[in-house]
Amino acid sequence: MNTIALYDAVCLKASRHTTYSYSTSFSLGIRSLDRRYHDPIHAIYGFVRFADEIVDTFHAHDKATLLQRFRNDTYTAIAEGISLNPILHSFQKVVNRYGIERELYDTFLNSMDMDLRDTTHDRGSYEQYILGSAEVVGLMCLRVFCEGDQAQYDRLRTPAMRLGAAFQKVNFLRDLKDDHHNLGRTYFPGVDVSRMDDPTKRAIEADIAADFDAAILGIRQLPRGARFGVYIAYVYYLNLFRKIKALPTERILRERVRVRNRRKLALLTTSYLRHSFGLL
Repeated sequence: MNTIALYDAVCLKASRHTTYSYSTSFSLGIRSLDRRYHDPIHAIYGFVRFADEIVDTFHAHDKATLLQRFRNDTYTAIAEGISLNPILHSFQKVVNRYGIERELYDTFLNSMDMDLRDTTHDRGSYEQYILGSAEVVGLMCLRVFCEGDQAQYDRLRTPAMRLGAAFQKVNFLRDLKDDHHNLGRTYFPGVDVSRMDDPTKRAIEADIAADFDAAILGIRQLPRGARFGVYIAYVYYLNLFRKIKALPTERILRERVRVRNRRKLALLTTSYLRHSFGLL
């Protein structure tokens, strides 16, 4: 006889497959978490990825209508505790189990909506976009890691937000060419991508470095079962950042910088040793 547990498992498999298909780095990071965190973080990633796909990929369709439908379906799934959308079914279980506030996923969806309207940003809209697209995602994951410990969540809230911001800003630098030429977007405020120079790039990099510095202080205080997996994601992105930082501006305007899988495996090994010996 089929049960709801079987349906839950099928939906979680869809979330896991979404993660594995879209992100090698986050897949390895999630695998490095304690097993009890795997499914909830896959579910959050699946939700975030599907919303992002609506605004970045579905060019032949009415993106605004699709995003609004996705938002409405999210609310309904959370309220009813079930969805026929496997990604939303997995996500609603995490929201309801860990008490993830509506403010967090609402703020995220608001940033996705900004991608439908805004092609350039001033300082205010840039910070608003970073908050919704990255910082609140870090907070949703933190809700899972803290497992109801409000004092711990409050203590780690700011570092989690800074880690999300660092990841997103690195993505902006890595995808500078594609965002500008293919999607018509420029995220960094006051930057003319066609005339971007090395001093501008260095100023952006200094801001990102400050986020990484703040984030590592929080990673060291995470519950042990979450610490290594988050640290792995941090190390991968820090390595990507350093690779971008070493290149002249003209290179990142021509190509998308990547960290090879062989290098990721080497980083995994060295990070494991550092974690094992308490050297984070």
